[in-house]
Amino acid sequence: LALGAGEVSLWELARAYTTLSQLGEPVELQSLAEPAEVVPTSTRPQPIGDRDVWAFTVDILSDRHARALAFGVNSALNLPFPAVVKTGTSSSFRDTWTVGFTTDYTVATWVGNFDGQPMRDISGVDGAALLWQRILLHLHETEEPASFPLPKGMLQKPICVLSGLKPTSACPTVTQEYVFLKHLDAYESHADTFYQWVNGEVQLNLPPEYDEWLALHGESLLTHSPLKILSPRDGERFVLYPNSPLSPQGSQQIEFRIARSTDDTTWTLNNQPLVPPTSSSLFWTLRPGTWTLEVTQDGESDRVTFLVEPAQVSTYTPPFSIQRFVTPSAE
Repeated sequence: LALGAGEVSLWELARAYTTLSQLGEPVELQSLAEPAEVVPTSTRPQPIGDRDVWAFTVDILSDRHARALAFGVNSALNLPFPAVVKTGTSSSFRDTWTVGFTTDYTVATWVGNFDGQPMRDISGVDGAALLWQRILLHLHETEEPASFPLPKGMLQKPICVLSGLKPTSACPTVTQEYVFLKHLDAYESHADTFYQWVNGEVQLNLPPEYDEWLALHGESLLTHSPLKILSPRDGERFVLYPNSPLSPQGSQQIEFRIARSTDDTTWTLNNQPLVPPTSSSLFWTLRPGTWTLEVTQDGESDRVTFLVEPAQVSTYTPPFSIQRFVTPSAE
């Protein structure tokens, strides 16, 4: 389900998001092509879950700043009024979805081929979102919707953006986030430790699981970080598929990457020197065997050992072939 391979209909998605818009009150949809069905009050489904949790979910999905990193600030998901929205793309671009709502309307859109054939790299925001945006703009052409209700069983409290914990004076970036009333004691007793004052300066002190994140955010954050090989990891196993049309000779490579690089950094693989890269990473073509990568800099060193195994030979012959097409030269 999380990867988008679960079968679901547009009708089911519309009903689910309408229930979300009603904060857990189940809603039966009715087709305009069929006579309206009156459901007795005694047989109507009971509310689902906690209204505050639903309201919190609405707050998350209506946050245009939270999705700016993935979609940008001026995508088809941004409207001039409060709106919840979620996109989806099925495997192989077979379906693109965009579903969302305001306090007045729920709109679910699907774009695809009726014969089930995949589209050409069209995702939810490129396909169904454009239709979703136009429909909601039309529906609210004369009157903007109201704001979404705030969770009643929560309070907004300041948090340190990086850790999500109560900020200290060392935290450089603080925002407001909702906290359940029952979690206020835990919030007060767990202050941020990622940023610390050291000799009058703020230093970032992250646990080891953040090493890879640090490597992606520039060396300015790494001045106090020890040498660390981020990729590959110790004990990892890779499978080599030689002479495969899907991975021609020399195309199977892995990245050797460290947290930071200096001028005196040296790289060795099974005690053989590697040409030092100009940055903190280099790519190596897979070869069978057991390999030990060691990196040394500033008197420190780190090493990992990994295994490359050839794929087991299969007697299965696929009913297709992959060929390289070359445009004939003009005579």
